[in-house]
Amino acid sequence: MPPPPKNQNKRDFPGRRWLSISLRSLHLVGVVLLGVALLAGGDRQAAGSLVLATGVTIYGMDLWCNPKHFGELAGVFILLKLLLVGAMLAFPAAAIPLFWGLVVGSSLVSHAPGHFRHIRIFN
Repeated sequence: MPPPPKNQNKRDFPGRRWLSISLRSLHLVGVVLLGVALLAGGDRQAAGSLVLATGVTIYGMDLWCNPKHFGELAGVFILLKLLLVGAMLAFPAAAIPLFWGLVVGSSLVSHAPGHFRHIRIFN
């Protein structure tokens, strides 16, 4: 018997792809602005708020489309990243090490093989 299609049990809506691309682009703008703010003394709150707002929206949309994402390593890691961005805003003295840890951790998890990113942590 052939395996079920990959998109089985996933929801979608018209325009989701372009909305996701737009939000991810804004999210990257926020990450760059946050890095500049941390390294050159800009507005951390505005940049961090942009990162949080776009990150929460992307995460919410991803969970709506694929609720199983929450139980996977990649989904849990996204929640951790959002909490750490919040910690950066709440504890400015820890912001720079947290920022670099997030950059490195994000790169490692997002570029890891699919079988690693999609390990089920929670059922």
